[in-house]
Amino acid sequence: MKTVPIVMTIAGSDSGGGAGIQADLKTFAALGVYGTSVITSITAQNTVSVTDLFNMPKSIISSQIDAIMTDIGSDVVKTGMLANTEIIEIVSEKLTEFTFPIVVVDPVMVATSGDRLISEDAIDILRKMLIPLATVITPNIPEAEALTERRILTLDDARNAAKDLVAMGAKSAVVKGGHMEGPSTDMVYDGKEFRAYTSKRISSTSTHGTGCTLASAIAAKLAHGYSIRDSVSQAKRYVTASIRNAFPIGSGHGPLNHFYMYWET
Repeated sequence: MKTVPIVMTIAGSDSGGGAGIQADLKTFAALGVYGTSVITSITAQNTVSVTDLFNMPKSIISSQIDAIMTDIGSDVVKTGMLANTEIIEIVSEKLTEFTFPIVVVDPVMVATSGDRLISEDAIDILRKMLIPLATVITPNIPEAEALTERRILTLDDARNAAKDLVAMGAKSAVVKGGHMEGPSTDMVYDGKEFRAYTSKRISSTSTHGTGCTLASAIAAKLAHGYSIRDSVSQAKRYVTASIRNAFPIGSGHGPLNHFYMYWET
């Protein structure tokens, strides 16, 4: 009987469908893995802003993980929005309890609209409890700056930030360069060497959920057995194509087209 890789996403829900759990599950489906989900927060958001937010009690977060792991299981876990210290603590505890072989940490802190999605005091707990469990961590520039307390203006700065994140316990780090000027260059460090992945910048407002999608695509590729390098390279190509083939949704930053290879646009 044919089996399919299984990836669990632990993240927030985006009512607009462009980021969070919704983007993760679309990415998993598009890239041929079965996705399960643990909802940590519910956001009321669209392409313009986040208008409301409710963080789930840690007991229901724990129960969701238990329900999945006692029946379905998971080859890879991807974490996204973990809004406060209690949520980070319970997720870290459950990741340790079930000893997941591959953990992709996307340290979501700010929505594309600019709205903050994590409390200030949670950042230190994220450093201490979650980063050491990460097979790969995928911050953008502002997130990497917050985690490393280092300004990132150049590729050399990105290299140093990636080294800092690995020194905190992550096995590898991807510092995404979308916030820098010029071509989009993501800096990858696996504890031994660096690799830069550059793509031409696309002029588009359909960028809501790019970080979630990249991390989920990396998780999907890792679940298929690809190396971290190959997973990052293929994930970046997927995100670029999803932006290039996006369609207009809403009046702000719209979503990617996760199913561009199946839909006519």
